[in-house]
Amino acid sequence: MTRLLTTLLLSSFLLLSLFSTSSYAQQNCSGFSFRNNQNFATCNALPLLNSFLHWSYHPDNHTVDLAYRHGGVSNSDWVAWGLNIDGSRMVGTQCLVALRNSSGQIHAYTSPIADYQTQLTQGALSFNVPRIEAEFSNGEYIIFATLVLPSGRTSFNQAWQNGRVSGQTLQRHVTSGDNMRSFGSVDFANGQLGSDGGSSVTSRQRRRHVHGVLNAVSWGVLMPMGAVFARYLKVFKAANPAWFYLHVACQTSAYIVGVAGWGTGLKLGSDSPGIKFTTHRNIGITLFCLGTLQVFALLLRPKPDHKYRLYWNIYHHAIGYAVISLSIVNVFEGFDALNGQKNWKRAYTGIIIALGAIAVLLEAFTWFIVIKRKKSDSNKYPQNGTNGVNAYGNGTHQQA
Repeated sequence: MTRLLTTLLLSSFLLLSLFSTSSYAQQNCSGFSFRNNQNFATCNALPLLNSFLHWSYHPDNHTVDLAYRHGGVSNSDWVAWGLNIDGSRMVGTQCLVALRNSSGQIHAYTSPIADYQTQLTQGALSFNVPRIEAEFSNGEYIIFATLVLPSGRTSFNQAWQNGRVSGQTLQRHVTSGDNMRSFGSVDFANGQLGSDGGSSVTSRQRRRHVHGVLNAVSWGVLMPMGAVFARYLKVFKAANPAWFYLHVACQTSAYIVGVAGWGTGLKLGSDSPGIKFTTHRNIGITLFCLGTLQVFALLLRPKPDHKYRLYWNIYHHAIGYAVISLSIVNVFEGFDALNGQKNWKRAYTGIIIALGAIAVLLEAFTWFIVIKRKKSDSNKYPQNGTNGVNAYGNGTHQQA
């Protein structure tokens, strides 16, 4: 009964939260009053970046009067909203931009985006914009504009962004999190927003999640587990040679899954030419090279009594621990790139802490076993017996 009551209370709280959030967004949209007393027929809260789009569509001359609101920013930021007539990504978007200029005035202008290296310089759009102006108040930019829509269409892909202004140079927007998902579609005739323009983003997000999971599991979990098996299980005689097969299975599986994750990362990079995570990429390439060297080292492993086995062990251990350290660092770099996946980051942090705690306990226990075993062997085979008689029961010294 108590469990049922708790479930009902939690469900009610969640529903109330969702309803309150939705009601707040709607109130902040349709209930908003512009200082120039301008009214719009339609208003929709955009799903990300604290933004709202108000508009009135005039079918007789195929124009749209609109107001784009972008909150949660300062007057040292720039904001932009635009339509992409022929595509769904950033390139090709015909933008309305607002910022504070060098004279301290809020300035609005148009800017077409031709490539990912854009500086949002002023220029004419592919459609006519007879009116554009902007204002800033209470941490919110508002861009007012009139658009002459391309003939025969009312539905377009849209995108919106914000970034910092340094001097009079517009800095690049954040390349992770909500800033990479802030586009969709809008139909000015029926007043609906959609995700048609964002379907490719959803697909890309899915690939990013697959990339993150594959690499976190392979390089970030299986690799350290394989090292734990090799480091601690071989101390126990009963675990020989099981520890070796467990070690090989973990490391081989980690390499195979890791290569798959590395491949998805390369694909993501090729699909996103304007997005670069240099540190994450460079560490990933280094891990792939070192992991491949470890695989070849396994194939070239000398026998235990070979004269080069000592050097092989030093090489194998040094590369192995370097791979594990870089793997953990790069997994966290990946979480920072995903930006917003805090639950994943917390879960992985918990796994690493657990593996670390297990390693510390096993380190202490194995040292205890080794020291105890040495003492036992020392008592069983002492170097010097009583009255000059050695451990072999006579007075003759024997070479071990």
